[in-house]
Amino acid sequence: MADVSDVDRSMGIGRLTQSEIFRDGASGRRPRVPASWEALEDAARNAMTPEAWAYVAGSAGRESTADANRTAFARHRILPRILRDVTDRDLGIELFGHRYPAPLLAAPVGVLELVHPDADLAIARAAAALGLPAVLSNQASIPMETVAAKGGRGPLWFQLYWSKSDELVASLLARAEAAGAHAIVVTLDTQLLGWRPRDLDLAHLPFIHGMGIAQYSSDPVFRRLVAERMAARVAAPEAAGPRPRVTPAAIRTLLGMTRRYPGRFAANLRSGEPRIAVETFLDVFSRADLSWADLPRLRELTRLPIVLKGVQHPDDARRALDAGVDGVWVSTHAGRQVDGAIGAPDALPGVVEAVGGRMPVILDSGVRGGSDALIALALGATAVAVGRPWVYGMAIAGEEGAREVLRNLLAEFDLALALSGHRSPADLGPEALAPRG
Repeated sequence: MADVSDVDRSMGIGRLTQSEIFRDGASGRRPRVPASWEALEDAARNAMTPEAWAYVAGSAGRESTADANRTAFARHRILPRILRDVTDRDLGIELFGHRYPAPLLAAPVGVLELVHPDADLAIARAAAALGLPAVLSNQASIPMETVAAKGGRGPLWFQLYWSKSDELVASLLARAEAAGAHAIVVTLDTQLLGWRPRDLDLAHLPFIHGMGIAQYSSDPVFRRLVAERMAARVAAPEAAGPRPRVTPAAIRTLLGMTRRYPGRFAANLRSGEPRIAVETFLDVFSRADLSWADLPRLRELTRLPIVLKGVQHPDDARRALDAGVDGVWVSTHAGRQVDGAIGAPDALPGVVEAVGGRMPVILDSGVRGGSDALIALALGATAVAVGRPWVYGMAIAGEEGAREVLRNLLAEFDLALALSGHRSPADLGPEALAPRG
């Protein structure tokens, strides 16, 4: 599949994608991944384990914030214009000194091994095939260096969860720079884990099973922290507290985390290092006391552009601007953190106004199709990130499924852009939407 920038502008990725699908249909081949959201969601649910589905599809509380994201998109209506020449379209954007073929990013999603064994490699390759940036998750199943080397050589960003260990943060940032990341996305809405009933009802947190910690278990600083913890256990075993009850489920958990941990299975099982690594991860994962005063330290640690993810309030956007970061990312964490919060598209205009064009504004949460992307760009977003849709595609058909979902989003966006009378993302503004009220 060609990079979006390679597509003939007079044809456009929208018409090209439709043509490919219909020609294949004439030969009896249907798409592996459904084009409609409802069918995509149903097929993904059938392809996933209950634990995987709960983790990926679930949101916080009554999931009203996830609903608010969709309701907010529905409140905005595209207002098409006619008799405009839309023959040649250019979907490309400039962002942090890089030219990307479309205003779409693959959002960071953790613990992809729940969904498909190729995990982070699959989405990196899928995005690379289209020339789109893939944002590598801090909670990846495959280390960033492996993804950079074997993930299709496409543009990569790195998502950072700010750990309690500043030394670990520095190490992760240095590794991201060495891996060729274009930007750092600091996710700031997970200083605590949200209340997620679907996971709670299954009593399943993947990290406890040693999943989604590959960036940590491959990090020299983290491995040193684990070694120090192991040495402390040897010196004072009574400080470890009561041992977990031995049950068949506990044995399966231990064997699973041992199998996933780097190194030889037998040696890991004897040493107990995988279990100590999980304990260490749970202790250092996030900082509840993080504040604006910590941001200058981040700038000292990396030369890469810094984007703050989780911004919803205009005042926070202004503070980010004053702090000298390079961009903000409007997000509700797909509704997974705070139940009853504002929908991301409703938060977007206030943030856009607050920054006044002085930095890029990215949006995620609730994006399900190309028209959603158009609405977000018309409301002032510079680019749009999408997560759950491509994860569902990956669950159905691995790398190919993720690629088809991203391609379909681009195709629908291209067609919506043209059919509403526009030729590029730069043409979009509030006038592309019907007045509200």
